[in-house]
Formats: sequence, structure tokens, C-alpha cells
Amino acid sequence: MLKKYLQRVLIVVSLCFAGPFCHVAGAADDDENLARSILEKSDQIRFPAEGFQVEVKINTTAPGQPPEDRSYRILSKGNANTIVQVVEPVSERGQMLLMKGRDLWVFMPSVSQPIRLGLAQRLTGQVANGDLARANFTGDYTPKILRTDTIGGEKYYVLELNAVDRSVTYHRVIYWVRQSNFWPHRAEYYSLSERLLKTARYENFQTMLGKQRPTRLVMEDALRKGEESVLEYSGMKLRDLPDRVFTKDYLQRLE
Repeated sequence: MLKKYLQRVLIVVSLCFAGPFCHVAGAADDDENLARSILEKSDQIRFPAEGFQVEVKINTTAPGQPPEDRSYRILSKGNANTIVQVVEPVSERGQMLLMKGRDLWVFMPSVSQPIRLGLAQRLTGQVANGDLARANFTGDYTPKILRTDTIGGEKYYVLELNAVDRSVTYHRVIYWVRQSNFWPHRAEYYSLSERLLKTARYENFQTMLGKQRPTRLVMEDALRKGEESVLEYSGMKLRDLPDRVFTKDYLQRLE
């Protein structure tokens, strides 16, 4: 009898302690799911999930230096396959970046073998390779909701995005997303040493492929005042991009 009584007491005590922990775990799961849903919806505002093509012009300015203009064509499918073609300057036309998964190579007409690159390496101005080749955050970062901010009368989710591993473009990103429609607003990018590298603003929302999307991204250097790159997106259209497009052999047809 005593043994059975003690067993019942242990069960009751266990349930009393487990209840709060289960509630906390459930709340944590809900927060994580909400953060991921916000991030996914914001990514869908920026770029379509289907295969697409878009033109990008980048103007870079810095104090005491002449402005630099470059143009690229991006072919992308999901968040794992991307080709970035150099359009201008003409002297570099034919150069291409190929991303498969998180592996990135540059192909140059004058070099027989592709060269492996890192997503965090600088492409031009304030723009890293990964800013063009892997622009969506979902899949590369684990999001959580830090707080909500009110800016200009609008409420924004403030997400902290932590890199899933060291191969992604940035170690950590603080990301503002408008609550009412999931529009991206701004971002702060941090290095592995937690140094603020640069900030970005999403501007000039226009209808492309049936959604209001940002067509201008302003990236400012956080360490060197006055240095910035402005990315202008245009001509976005859906394209059928089978997996064979994202291979070295197929790249030769795009030149």
C-alpha cells in the first residue's frame, strides 16, 4: 500500500513540475514558428519563389572617389541555385557567378577553371557576393522575434537572424519587417566578431510579378561614413529554369 501511495505522489509531483515546462516549451515553439513565418513572407515580398530573372544596376559612391556603375543579370531558382551575369562594364562581360547550395564559383572567359569564392567576399562597393547570389534569408538564418518598433506610425517586427553556419554571408542580421504587410524595411549586418558592418534600407516599392516589391536597396558602410551602394532592380520576370541551367556546361550558352 505504501509503495502504491508513493508512486501516486511521485506522479502528481511530476505533473506539477512538467506542466509549466511544457507550457514554456510550447510558447517557445509558437514564437519560433511565428518568427519563421514572418521571415518567409518577407522573403516572398522581395523575390518570387519560382524561377525568375531580374536586372540589377549598382551605383557605388565614396567621398573623394568617382562613382562606379555596374550592371548584372540574375537568374535564380529558389534559394539554392543562382547565376549572376556581368552586363557592365563591357570589359568584364562574360564573367559569371554560379551558386549551387552554398557553393559559389566565378567563371571568367580568360580562365579555364572556375574559382571558388565565399558568399561574404565583396563583389563591388558595399555589396557582397551573397547579396546578389543568395538574397533570401530563409534557410540561411534562424530567426527570433526581439521586439516590435513603431516607425512613422507603422508597427514593425524586429527579427534577429543568426547564421546556421559560417558559410552564409553574414554572421547575424537585425531585420525590420512591417507588421501590416510583411514589407522589409531595413537591416543591420554583423560580422563574426559582432561588429556592425553595414546597414540597408528597402525603398521604392513597385508592382512586379503581381506584388509590391522593393526596387531599390541602399547599403551603407557602417565604418566609413559616406560610402554606399544603391541597387536598382528592374525587368523582373518568371523563367523556366531547370536544374541543368545551373551547370558549367550550360553557362557557356549564356555568354
